[in-house]
Amino acid sequence: MARILIVDDEEKIREMIGKYAVHEGHEVVLACDGKQALELFQREDFDLVVLDVMMPEMDGYEALKKMKEIRDVPCILLTALGQEYDRIYGFDIGAEDYVTKPFSPKELMMRIKVILKRENKAISNRIVVDGLTVDEDAHIVSIDGERVDMANKEYELLLYLLKNRGNALTRQAIISKVWGYEYDSDDRTLDTHMKLLRKDLKDYGKYITTIRGVGYRFEKEV
Repeated sequence: MARILIVDDEEKIREMIGKYAVHEGHEVVLACDGKQALELFQREDFDLVVLDVMMPEMDGYEALKKMKEIRDVPCILLTALGQEYDRIYGFDIGAEDYVTKPFSPKELMMRIKVILKRENKAISNRIVVDGLTVDEDAHIVSIDGERVDMANKEYELLLYLLKNRGNALTRQAIISKVWGYEYDSDDRTLDTHMKLLRKDLKDYGKYITTIRGVGYRFEKEV
């Protein structure tokens, strides 16, 4: 189930889309213009936005640009405009898809399904803890939106800690996972890399807790 913001100045259209979306198992929030939509978007979280272009107060293009400045949520634009320029402009400012009126509600639901499936797949390969993000597919670590250059061993340590966050991990378990079962090492090697990892993580380094006589645990502060 996704939470979808549906924005259209025509009541019948937004209610029709909402009815079909609810039937598909989604939670919907309705807005009558771009201004109201932006206010809702600033206060609440949504998985997808269906946004009409031609609206009073604030049109869909302007609303989409402002939404993208807040956070990156996929958006499907609805419009009676069928010119190539309009479609290209919509994609340029961040639209995920473009549907020309009149349209089939069933087709719109299929487009929503495809986008959500793609988004969920991408999200499943990312681990996020507050402002710390690890993208496994891209092998990239980011802190508060900025990429962090990290050595391979530190990256593997972080990934193992994050996948087991909240659990106490023994030194031997960590060494076996990151260096391999045949690796012959004393504790100083692990401790050195943990020190480097904490440095790489900056303020998030404090989330790595040393458990005396056992090993380490990654836990978010309460």
